[in-house]
Amino acid sequence: MKFYKIALPLVVVTAFALIVIPQGDQKKDEKNTRIYTDQNTEIKVKESVMKQDVNISNDLCRIQCTRHFNKALNELNNSDDKKSILSQMKKNHKNVVQVMWTNLNDTNQAISVGNKDQNLTTKVQEYLKSEGNEILKQNKIYQSETFQYNKDQYFILGVPSENKTFSLIGLIKQDLLNQVAVEQKKNLRIVPYPSDKRYGVKSVDSETLQDVKVDHPEQNVGTSHYHLKEIVVKFNNDPSEVDLQQIQSDIRATSMKKLGYTYVFSSDTMDAEQMMSYFNRWDIEYTEPHYLYMTNEAVEYEPNDILFNPYQWNLPMINTLQGWDLSKGSQNVTVAVIDTGVDLSHLDLKGQLVEGANFVNEDEQPLDDVGHGTHVAGIISASVDNSEGIAGMSWYNKIMPIKVLDSTGAGSTYAVAQGVIWATDNGAKVINMSLGNYAETQFLHDAIKYAYDKDVVLIAATGNDNTDQPGYPAAYPEVLAVSATDESSNKADFSNYGDYLDVMAPGVNIASTYPDGQYAALSGTSMASPHVSALAAMIRSLNPSLKNVEVLDIIRNTSVDLGDAGKDNYYGFGMIQVERALQNASGNQATKSKENKSWFQRLIESLTPNKNPSTVE
Repeated sequence: MKFYKIALPLVVVTAFALIVIPQGDQKKDEKNTRIYTDQNTEIKVKESVMKQDVNISNDLCRIQCTRHFNKALNELNNSDDKKSILSQMKKNHKNVVQVMWTNLNDTNQAISVGNKDQNLTTKVQEYLKSEGNEILKQNKIYQSETFQYNKDQYFILGVPSENKTFSLIGLIKQDLLNQVAVEQKKNLRIVPYPSDKRYGVKSVDSETLQDVKVDHPEQNVGTSHYHLKEIVVKFNNDPSEVDLQQIQSDIRATSMKKLGYTYVFSSDTMDAEQMMSYFNRWDIEYTEPHYLYMTNEAVEYEPNDILFNPYQWNLPMINTLQGWDLSKGSQNVTVAVIDTGVDLSHLDLKGQLVEGANFVNEDEQPLDDVGHGTHVAGIISASVDNSEGIAGMSWYNKIMPIKVLDSTGAGSTYAVAQGVIWATDNGAKVINMSLGNYAETQFLHDAIKYAYDKDVVLIAATGNDNTDQPGYPAAYPEVLAVSATDESSNKADFSNYGDYLDVMAPGVNIASTYPDGQYAALSGTSMASPHVSALAAMIRSLNPSLKNVEVLDIIRNTSVDLGDAGKDNYYGFGMIQVERALQNASGNQATKSKENKSWFQRLIESLTPNKNPSTVE
């Protein structure tokens, strides 16, 4: 009898993570696929990727803070009660330790809120005197280097007012960087498993790829949906060339397109509201925001989310923007994220969440105390085009947060099975599982079969040990198994592989939401899987009549082949392509005939001739 088939609730599943292909002299074959057998090399590569994630997270933090400081400056300029605004600002941003409104010509004229540590205040003043004040007086934004005080990391941000008289200065605590480093060490399995007797689990040795027993899991390791500076206009009578030249000059147009009977104007200086007011001078039938008519023309739409460009390379890579012309998702199709929970108050997830469940502590909300689940949720459905943070793949699909992993990133098979069944019974149409282990338990498989029989699309990450040993739940035949690529469409160095692998998706240095209203870059098959879950939700939104097996076939059949011709062990069917998949779904090309069943359906039936649980050997 195989041990792993009786280790049911005690088998622990953990959040899989993945990593990028580093620069170096490691040997690679013609498929840009490296298989390491040297443990020291693996660790060095993973540490390199972790440092990239931390550095990008630092950039994301600084960009977001600068944006919020600029917005606060506008409020401060128009208010006599500056202290209240500063207090509210500090309250809204947990990482802002101190915020000051300062006269650039007389630093004694200042209003300060927060930070009672005099030694830390002295350190801030030293930075401002040595370099910050001079930069601010030049009407430039000041950002200090990241510095350490006691055990914490900080940086100083200064933003000058337009009249060059005042500045808004903040002391920003960067706990985020420590959190990303700590969690990525766990997720990428850089650190050894410490002793913890709560769990007895199976794992794989990265050097020998053999099963080993360890003491602890994963411790080794208000939206605006239109373009703000574009507008659609329909004239009662077509304007002359002279009129059009005048319009372009008046609004300082950056582009002008004619779509059928309508024109689309883009402005360098006016927002949509200002342009709508301007066009009232002309003989028009109507003016409307950009979004109402763009689906009639294949236009590559770039969202205004501040971190989209240049950090979200992942969405253009899989043709997401072109896919939005066919579907942006639907509120009727919910994606369950079975993970560490979600930051329920994150601004970029506002309005994107439905009621979830917590199977770690059933009396509490499914709040994320790790960061992993919030990151996964943002990849799927962070608010798009709200000038905030990142853009999710789907505009409208809702997230159902299901917490099954605790603050260490670990949880029992029983909790995961509970999560799968609860999500199914409460209306989830797609389930994302960025978690796993190498133990094939019948108990979890039964929960997977239950969801599959209820027509749920199940997606899971394969794992991050660069091994072909099957990881579960990804390797169950009912589940679509996802591994990760880097920005060059190469298999990420430590992405798992094997004959059970279905498709690839971006999974290296992926920017997304993080707890406490923050943003971070993480790497992992955990990050690749939600790309595919979002695509499945968009397909079901566009064509609700499709069965789960048809959705899975569309995703496979429209992927772009990457490795050897056809399906192979390193890339599966290839990289997902959003536009192609949605075109296929909208064209009703999926097989619906009972007489012409897909290869996947035939595989399921051959492996599970009846729906009764398999007998334990």
